Amino acid sequence: MPATKKEILSRLNNNFAKLTPGGIREFDYQVSSIPGIIKLTLGEPDFNVPAAMKQAAIDSINANDSHYAPGNGTLALRQAIAHFMQDRYQLDYDPENEIAVTVGATEGIFASLSTIINPGDEIIIPTPTFPFYMAVTKILGGIPIEVDTSSDGFVLTPERLKSVLEEHPNAKGLVLNYPSNPTGVTYTQDQIKALADTVKSTSLIVIADEIYSELVYGATHTSIANYIPEQTLILNGASKSHAMTGYRIGFIAGPQELMKSVSAIHAMLVTAASNPAMAAAVAAFDTDEGKTATQEMKEAYEQRRDFVVNSLQKLGFRLINPQGAFYVFAKIPAQYGNDDLKFATDLANEGKVAVIPGSFFGAGGQGYVRISYATSMDTLKQAMINIAEFINKED
Repeated sequence: MPATKKEILSRLNNNFAKLTPGGIREFDYQVSSIPGIIKLTLGEPDFNVPAAMKQAAIDSINANDSHYAPGNGTLALRQAIAHFMQDRYQLDYDPENEIAVTVGATEGIFASLSTIINPGDEIIIPTPTFPFYMAVTKILGGIPIEVDTSSDGFVLTPERLKSVLEEHPNAKGLVLNYPSNPTGVTYTQDQIKALADTVKSTSLIVIADEIYSELVYGATHTSIANYIPEQTLILNGASKSHAMTGYRIGFIAGPQELMKSVSAIHAMLVTAASNPAMAAAVAAFDTDEGKTATQEMKEAYEQRRDFVVNSLQKLGFRLINPQGAFYVFAKIPAQYGNDDLKFATDLANEGKVAVIPGSFFGAGGQGYVRISYATSMDTLKQAMINIAEFINKED
């Protein structure tokens, strides 16, 4: 007798049963069919890839650069990344053995966490945050320790970390994402140094997702690797800084001892990134055109941020002014309580504006919505008009 569907499904990885159904892309998909919807849902830059990057990819294709690259990426790109990290953040990494090119920062997250997690290991994850960290931790058999940072301005303080470590002394790793998705909050140099001083007295390995590091407003990004390089794996890439989301180029940088394992796992996951995409990333990370393009995008994002923040505050939304990335994390109107899913659903159906419920981002996100301003000013202006009409009607 043929196996039943239930019997076949029973063969799946049991860790998938631990994952929470739904999420960012599912909600985005659900609201996309609403006629006239304005989507402020995804972290997708509306800019085109700069010309120098596109030409580099075209040149790679025309040169028949179609064979396997080294598993950790072409040497040219690893050298470009090393220069980028030294130029922007004063961090020195050996392109030979301390950098691996990944298929986006997403694969970098999986490869990094796979390197350190054994079944039952605890990973400290400040929330609200990008939910993929929790999902991957569970898939690998680890236990995410969510730390609600909403009462501390959405930053993990040294005092809070010490408290968590007292309760979880065997925690293996700490995930930091800053500037943050979803809050747009980042850490000052003093804050990151104080946090590093706490980590230094432990054996924690820090997974520092700094994919938005080039999009910091009115300040300079400071990497935690400036203080504890031997305990830090940095994740970064070209997706957000150069509007190259579809090219899928990320990278991991860290000490040689850790990167040996990271690179091996990465190579088993994907073999290597695409050659034309890597050629484009060389132009992104190591040319004046790449640097200029990022600066121009950042200036546009900052104008959009100011407009959205001011508009929402006039409507009575409470929020922390984001210092980086391209998201606003806003408290929903009081009449909705903490039901951010209902608010987002009503806003989409009645106000024709789609935002992401804050509860999707873990503890501390309840009662908030994430609004992406990675779209044109014209679109944002219409969205704010729609939100104002929706809020006034609700009143």
